Order: sequence, then structure tokens, then C-alpha cells
Amino acid sequence: MEKRRCALEEMERRTVKELPPGSVPSSSFWSGKRVLLTGQTGFKGAWCALWLAELGAEVTALALPPEEGPCLYREAGVDLVCDSHFADLGDAASVTEIVRQSQPQIVLHMAAQALVRRSMRAPETTWRTNVMGTLNLLNALRDLPGLEAVLVVTSDKVYANDGRGRSFREADPLGGKDPYSASKAACDILVHSMAQSYFPSTPVATVRGGNVIGGGDFSEDRLVPDCVRAVVSGTPIVLRQPKSTRPWQHVLDCLCGYLLYAEALATRHGTPRTMNIGPESAHDLPVLAFAEQLLAEMGRPELLSIREETSSIEAAKLALDPSQARETLGWRDRLVGTAAIDATARWYQAWHAGEDMNKLTRQEIKAYQGLE
Repeated sequence: MEKRRCALEEMERRTVKELPPGSVPSSSFWSGKRVLLTGQTGFKGAWCALWLAELGAEVTALALPPEEGPCLYREAGVDLVCDSHFADLGDAASVTEIVRQSQPQIVLHMAAQALVRRSMRAPETTWRTNVMGTLNLLNALRDLPGLEAVLVVTSDKVYANDGRGRSFREADPLGGKDPYSASKAACDILVHSMAQSYFPSTPVATVRGGNVIGGGDFSEDRLVPDCVRAVVSGTPIVLRQPKSTRPWQHVLDCLCGYLLYAEALATRHGTPRTMNIGPESAHDLPVLAFAEQLLAEMGRPELLSIREETSSIEAAKLALDPSQARETLGWRDRLVGTAAIDATARWYQAWHAGEDMNKLTRQEIKAYQGLE
């Protein structure tokens, strides 16, 4: 076990050392900044809360309570780094009161019902959370003094996917076949309508991210958590769409783009009001190849089964064109391909070994930020 841990630590140092150059969030901007973050009990939201704390921000966070079972919010002690509130975005009065108390300068809206298959089972909840919840938040922010920028996270699935496999650009038409995708497209339209109607002097924008991976995701019906559950239980994972291709992106790359975008909105006039944050299509991998590599990194390559579905509501290929983020923000994906999968596997191996995940997760953030 000790030898394996030393090997993992060496791999971590090597990966960080070899990170290509690219902009990272500025502590001089975020330090002391009052930030309202929604979705801190979710995967990306928990990482974001920890990163904002490292940058010195004063974070008020709003989300539903974490679901049962393991979750990053509990495993990494996110409640220790922010003023965390459990409330439903559908409850307009509660949202308005939290906004009134926190008086945010920057708002990062990540809370959502983000699972496609769950949206098929519960379309009403999905639409209520993703559209009406966003409306309640934006209504609460209207006429708020001192508000510098609002960034709403939507999805790479907002685009009308014609199946041709091309990389979507920000100006492409929106759509969505399943309730999740359609609700996120509607949310995107809602945000830009509200921005033009009620926020004449405050930048309000949407950001569209790809399939985000990394340590701490325990959601249902997602490839990485399903692989982790297979390793923990010894029961093979069943792949439904092994040939599907996704823009896999490490959570730190994705959040780096979000935070840089929020900075630009608050400080640079003329920053675009919609942005793709995703890897170059050259780094996309089919589901089967991704699962094979992740399970191999975790030492259980045999835990793989294929039961291909003849039809699926989900698109066979998704890809984003991130050139605007590269040109506008100086952002680039740094943990790409095998590096993203390796970093993800290391986190779960440490978690499974019972290590201090608050310490380890914050160390990963610091290393990415270049602080150690």
C-alpha cells in the first residue's frame, strides 16, 4: 500500500509539473469577494466552493441537501469553507432571503437537475428546477446594489444536435430531445431574456460545459461513478452506449474556465455573454475506451460488460468548439486525455483507502492553481 501511495504521489507531481501554460483564476480578484454559489452539494459545485475558498472569497452557498450515500460535499467538508444554506430554488421566498442576506457581488449558478435519465422519469421536477429555479434566482437579483456579474451554467446538451458530429459553436441553434437538454436550452434562453429586460448594467451570461469528470462524483447513471461503484462492489459495470463519444473534461479545467469567465464579465467590457468551456475534439474518447482506461487505472479492467441499447434518447456524439474561450479568456484545457483519467482514478483510490479527502482535494486545487 505504501509503495502504491508513493507511486501515486509521484504521478501527481509529474502531472502537475507537465501542465501546459494557461490562465488561472486571480486571487487578487476573488479575495474578499462576496460570492453566491448555487449547487454546493453537487459535484462541480462542491469543487467550486473549495476553490473559491482557496482564492479567499467569502462564499454563501445555496442548494438542496446532499443525497444519501457518499458525496463530495460531505467527503471533502465543503460546509467548513462556506456559509451553506439548504433550500429549494423553487421556493422564491427562500431564495430572495438568502440573496438579501448575502448581498453578493458575483453569482455562480450551478444548481440543477443534471441527469438525463432522471429527467425522463421526472420531467416536471427537471423543468421546475432548471427553468423556474433560475427565474427565481434572477428575480431575486434584480436591482441588487453592488452586483458585478452573474454566470449561469447550462450544458453542452443545449444545442440542437443533428447527429453530424460537428463541434458546436456558441451561435448554433438551441434544442434538446430529452427533458434535461430541453430544459437547459430553455434556461439559456430565459437567462438572456432576463438579462436584456432587467439587467441593463450588470453582465449576465451563460456558460456551456462538456461532460465533466473528476474525483467526488457519485451521481447515478454517470460513467465514472458507475465504474467506481463497480470497483467497490466487484460487480461489472454495464455499458449501454459503448460507441458514443463525449467531450470528457476534468472538473478543474471546467471550473477554471467558469471562474476566468466570471472575472472577465466583471472586469472587461464587451466580454461575450455566452461561452463554451470544453476540450478540443481531438481529446474526445468513445465511452468504451474511456471505461477501459479508467478501470485499468483502478486495477480492475475485468469489471466491464456491454449490453448495447438499440436506441437511446441521448446523442451518439457531443463536441464543443472552445476557441472563443481560448481567445477571450486565455483559457485552455490542461488535464486532457489520459491525464484527466489518471487524476480521476487517483482521487477515488485515495477515497477508497480512507484518506483525508478535504486535504487531498484542496491540494489538487492548489497544485492546479500553481500554489504548490
